[in-house]
Amino acid sequence: MNDWKDALSALTGYTPDKEQESKEEKSISAKKRKGGMVYSTNPNFAFPDDETASETLPKNQQILRLSMERAGRGGKTVTLVRGFVGTDSDLKSLCKLLKQKCGVGGSTKEGEIIIQGDHRPKLLEILKKEGYTQTK
Repeated sequence: MNDWKDALSALTGYTPDKEQESKEEKSISAKKRKGGMVYSTNPNFAFPDDETASETLPKNQQILRLSMERAGRGGKTVTLVRGFVGTDSDLKSLCKLLKQKCGVGGSTKEGEIIIQGDHRPKLLEILKKEGYTQTK
């Protein structure tokens, strides 16, 4: 048991039961999902659902930006593709395509594609051929 529960039972003689503990655990996990917000005065407010994924924009509406980065990566150079709007599965499939066309490794992290090495010109050409017209 927790210290506060022991102190409560010592002072009042009340001991929380298992059902009470499970309710407390559920409310704590619900607060974490809601970002710490407990109450809103807005009658139209709804907590965002974590499970709903945003729809993927059409290829010609995607605004993708290519950049090269070396800082914080142990001296290794990577090319970042940022600005993709869509589901994680579509992001991963685009990442897989780019990795295959360049013949290198890479991954997706926090909504961006990370390709090993500096492949900006090649990636720009590949993305334009695939229909991502607003790529720079």
